[in-house]
Amino acid sequence: GKKLGLIGGSGTIGTAVVDVALPLGMDVLISSRSGKLPSGHKYENHPRVKVVPLDELLSACDFVSINCPLNDDTRHSIGSREIRLMKPTAFLINTARGAIINESELVECMKENIIAGAGLDTQEVEPPHPESEIWKLRNVFLTPHIGWRRLETRQRLVDMTTDNIESYVNGSIQNVINQNA
Repeated sequence: GKKLGLIGGSGTIGTAVVDVALPLGMDVLISSRSGKLPSGHKYENHPRVKVVPLDELLSACDFVSINCPLNDDTRHSIGSREIRLMKPTAFLINTARGAIINESELVECMKENIIAGAGLDTQEVEPPHPESEIWKLRNVFLTPHIGWRRLETRQRLVDMTTDNIESYVNGSIQNVINQNA
């Protein structure tokens, strides 16, 4: 019966998170810049997956997971205003990029217990300065950006690189970023 909110959750990582959340009985809200899932998306018509505006997602969800890339539009896009929209029992999770969250504003909100907790695999400065207040917060859980440490993850990257090179050599280019270049 819990709700999971995904900020930027329509990509590969967000979809994998939904793959885990649904069997756990969670409903999923996704905030997407386009306001909808891509046509043909695996969860496009799923009854427990819905695309909503960011403010609605923040106020409705028990867990909010950040899965978007860091760019000029997303830098510090989660700050005091957004955190204060969340339920006091909610948790904010960032496994994307640290600078998506305005860390100084997060620290102030966490000192005030605005939300129940935050799990950060990435921080604005990695590692945080030894004197950073973020180390002292009992409701903030830090991990050392460990997503790449697993052997399976690194092997998948090597396999993808190998597949891309083989495809190129065989004349069937894949994962093209700029077809006109």
